[in-house]
Amino acid sequence: MTEKKPKEHEDSHEGLRAGLHQAVKAFAVLSGVGIYLVVFVGICLFLGDLADRFLLGDGYAGKLIGILIGFPGAFYTLFRQLKRNGVV
Repeated sequence: MTEKKPKEHEDSHEGLRAGLHQAVKAFAVLSGVGIYLVVFVGICLFLGDLADRFLLGDGYAGKLIGILIGFPGAFYTLFRQLKRNGVV
């Protein structure tokens, strides 16, 4: 004779499985957001450094402008992407 598992036990496993799936998906999205932010700001900082070297001379104005453009630009594009994917 085989015993059947109670329905409540199966439901709890399904709930755990769904929760784990949701947690892994959130981790993947947030990891991508962090990497995207660093890369976007890094590119803007690099372009600001090039502007300092070849256009503006010695100083930090280009790097500062790169950072000031990079952060809002990264947040704006991230928000658009997350909104399009239904996360926000």
